[in-house]
Amino acid sequence: MARRVLPFLVLLGPLAVLGGCSLYQKPQRPAWRTSAENACFAQKRVQFSAYVQPAREISGPSICGLTRPLKVVALQGGAVQFNTTATLDCSMVAELDNWVSQTVQPAAQARFGMPIVQIDTMGSYSCRGMNNQIGARLSEHAFGNALDIGGFTLADGRKIVIRRDWTRGDEQTQAFLRDTQRGACEIFTTVLAPGSNGFHYDHIHVDLAMHGNSSRGPRRICKPAPQNLAPAPRRDDLPEAPDVEEETDIAQVKTLPGADAPNLRAAPDFATPPQPLPPMRAFAANPLPRPSASLREDGAFEPPDEDIVSTPRRR
Repeated sequence: MARRVLPFLVLLGPLAVLGGCSLYQKPQRPAWRTSAENACFAQKRVQFSAYVQPAREISGPSICGLTRPLKVVALQGGAVQFNTTATLDCSMVAELDNWVSQTVQPAAQARFGMPIVQIDTMGSYSCRGMNNQIGARLSEHAFGNALDIGGFTLADGRKIVIRRDWTRGDEQTQAFLRDTQRGACEIFTTVLAPGSNGFHYDHIHVDLAMHGNSSRGPRRICKPAPQNLAPAPRRDDLPEAPDVEEETDIAQVKTLPGADAPNLRAAPDFATPPQPLPPMRAFAANPLPRPSASLREDGAFEPPDEDIVSTPRRR
């Protein structure tokens, strides 16, 4: 019996070793993430500078990391600084730049008459689960594909803190924060602001997660629904435009002093269909005047002299 079992044990030995190796194989990051990073650089969506520098690959733990991470200290060519160095992937840096130029700066100029000079971040790359929960699905922060924004600094040094000003700031400050959220929802695929859940009461989370596609493009998550709180204040000294008078169907006719007022017909009643005009009589071109009959002494009419009527000469 032992002789029969021994060959099977010899064959199962290498298989067991191979199986054990597979159990300890390092998990691999999805290949599309590396492809997306490479495509972003190939399209030159981000340019290296003193404010955006390449860093060494981050590999693990688990599938966390980036193939070509970037260390970012400022956006917009240094015009908008970060309060701390952020580790992000290429696409996030490119879209953050777009968001600042297309939404944040125009909103700051409209609301405060000045640009922002700093973004206060609360987290970029971090190998952790969603909402920092143990056992949760990996967050986009684990791939450098997300950023948490805690506030802004204006050119005059004024601080806008999301935790404080989202609900307790003055009217224009609250409206500015809603403007930035609304614009972010048009650029990023995930935007979670205060009111979305209990984990985002003090910051705005933005990322480029893949939620699938729809007939209108990539699916987006934007919570809570953006609001319009107040119009932007005026930034010029021009007078208000006069009220536009209602249009009328009858021209306003002015009469000279002492002249009779024109006899204007009443405005047409468009509810009643227009009546057809009477048929016009046909006239010959250039008709000659016809002599009239004369009255004789006995009361009878005398026909006109036929010699008076003559045909026109041909020329």
